[in-house]
Amino acid sequence: MMEEPSVLDYLKSKLNPWHGKKIEIPDQEPGEQHEQPGKIEPTQKTAARPITWPWRVGLALVFALIAQVCLDRPERIIPAAVVLYALSAGCLIWAILRGDFEFVSFKPDSTEPLSEIIRPIYVFISLPFMLLAFLSFGKNRFNSFNLTLLGIAFLFLMLGFWLPGPVPAWKRIKEQWNGVRENFHFTIVIKPWIVLVMAVFVIALFFRFYRLDQVPGEMFSDHAEKLLDVSDVLNGQFSVFFPRNTGREAIQMYLTAAIALIFKTGFSFISLKIGTALIGLLTLPYIYLLGKEIGNRWVGLLAVLMVGIGYWPNVIARVGLRFPLYPMFAAPTLYYLIRGLRSSSRNDFILSGLALGLGLNGYSPFRLVPFVVVAAVGIYLLHAQSRGKRAQAIWCTLILSLLAFLVFLPLFRYMVNFPEMFNYRALTRLGTAEQNYPGPVGMIFISNLWKAYIMPFYDNGNVWVNSVVYRPALDVVTAALYFLGLIGLTIRYIRQRHWLDLFLILSVPLLMMPSILSLAFPEENPSLNRAGGAIIPIFLIAALALEGVLSALIKRTNRRGLAISLSLVIGLVLFSWSSIQNYYLVFYKFDNQFMDGAWNTLEMGQIIHSFADSVGTPDSAYVVPFPYWVDTRLVGINAGYPLKDYALTPDHFSDTLKEPKSKLFIVKKEDQVSLDALINLYPQATYWEHQNPRPGKNFWIILVPAQPGLLP
Repeated sequence: MMEEPSVLDYLKSKLNPWHGKKIEIPDQEPGEQHEQPGKIEPTQKTAARPITWPWRVGLALVFALIAQVCLDRPERIIPAAVVLYALSAGCLIWAILRGDFEFVSFKPDSTEPLSEIIRPIYVFISLPFMLLAFLSFGKNRFNSFNLTLLGIAFLFLMLGFWLPGPVPAWKRIKEQWNGVRENFHFTIVIKPWIVLVMAVFVIALFFRFYRLDQVPGEMFSDHAEKLLDVSDVLNGQFSVFFPRNTGREAIQMYLTAAIALIFKTGFSFISLKIGTALIGLLTLPYIYLLGKEIGNRWVGLLAVLMVGIGYWPNVIARVGLRFPLYPMFAAPTLYYLIRGLRSSSRNDFILSGLALGLGLNGYSPFRLVPFVVVAAVGIYLLHAQSRGKRAQAIWCTLILSLLAFLVFLPLFRYMVNFPEMFNYRALTRLGTAEQNYPGPVGMIFISNLWKAYIMPFYDNGNVWVNSVVYRPALDVVTAALYFLGLIGLTIRYIRQRHWLDLFLILSVPLLMMPSILSLAFPEENPSLNRAGGAIIPIFLIAALALEGVLSALIKRTNRRGLAISLSLVIGLVLFSWSSIQNYYLVFYKFDNQFMDGAWNTLEMGQIIHSFADSVGTPDSAYVVPFPYWVDTRLVGINAGYPLKDYALTPDHFSDTLKEPKSKLFIVKKEDQVSLDALINLYPQATYWEHQNPRPGKNFWIILVPAQPGLLP
């Protein structure tokens, strides 16, 4: 029996509605019947019950959607959007106070203390191997010797800290094998939930790989640098850090080299894109697990669906650069950290440390994630949920840090040897290594923080190579749900003071810091790639809101069949709206914008390849460089000669007179000086303007016939 609330409880709920559930006085006692003026005959029909439903939640969603529509258009209607978002927030707060809306509750944290068992002898044995490994990475190369030392150090650290289960893994495997052998039969059970999960992942697979060879369709200079690094790997140069073009971490280079060999795609743009698309896809399981951890399986699945179809995560996974490595490693780092803090599991801290260390070898903005980990632990320690477990949490965080440092050790050695190169890109944005601050640093930081925080709703920046410029980072539906989620989390934190609510809210700007800290170049903020880690909390918060809206419809509508049908219809409408808009943004808007901005090196490469296969050779074709025009290395890659730079400057035109075979020259449309010089040098040449359907992409082709007198 539940204890009946007192009059004092009722008054408290009225005077202080922020804490606890609202108490209402029922119209009648349970089981009591209203007296009727007359006897109701059996054949007399009673009036149908009116439909009650959570209309305040519905209004909050509608107002938020209309508000975002006002911001998701070329001429933004900012005043209307502000008013509508304020109305949406008001309706949602009203619904929360009336008990019509609530997020799925957190699972209760474990009350068990974190285990203090360690095996110090193994930890001490690992230390000299760590030192030897550090010393052996001095030449910025991976080799069998230093990797063996690193592996031994890792093995002993794991033996020292890892906590085995009650039954050793090898025994569990043996028992399962014996059971299968004794009762050998297959039983395939396909549950509806499994079908739904598979359908969501198929949708995500479609958005990641559909037209991957065409969107985006051209490379730019960064791709040339990456492919040259991949060429070094394929030629046996196994670097820890690749210093070419201000320096890059190693994971993408080795992944692309493996893809080129496994899929036989070779030294090409598609090898880069397959790798980054796979990285984007591999992030989704941890998005699902995080959703389950902070909510339930529906939150996880809805988050995967939103990330799977989302324009922001889709674009940064298609460009073929290291961008998706940031969210890929941030997701498991945060998942295992949150689960470790909530379940008192040291092994989860260890796994979080491994993900953290790997992420530091992926993409330089990930270097801010250690600070996010510290912030998460700090927030946890300041809240009541950590009572009795604070010392152990600090201890496990130190273990996490040690494991992360071990994985980072080769790169740490490079950082010690070459600090300027390792930190160059960060210092040019955070500091004044490349240019002075354009204003007071504090004001730039506040401005950058604000621009990044409103990026999901308003403007994701001007970087055309990885975004649709000057539009919100989220589609209309996801942005509206993210707004509702932020309001809901804030109210729940005020009422319940759970550390995870506060961390989810604060993790968004924390994971955006690599973009926000572009203080010397504030025009580069916001940036979808540098803020890519924020994908994780933003889409989780939006998924929490969507689950809350649909649950409110089912729980608060007094006709269950109607409620389920209504929630299904609303869910399908929102999914259809979101998927159609995201499809348009990626496969039409971004595609066209990118191809308008990129130079047509693929077309030039195809022309040179055809020329070399017919009347000429790969060495008798040339591209005349011109300021802010094509990267001539990309022409060679697209022509099928990846290590050849086709640049020929005008002062070397006369050197080509020695070439007896047919010659091909490609000249920029506006470079009249080079065109005239080549025509004067080769009066017998044929030349024409090659047409491209996109404005500004035409170029001259000069074809010089073979000179038989020079042939051997």
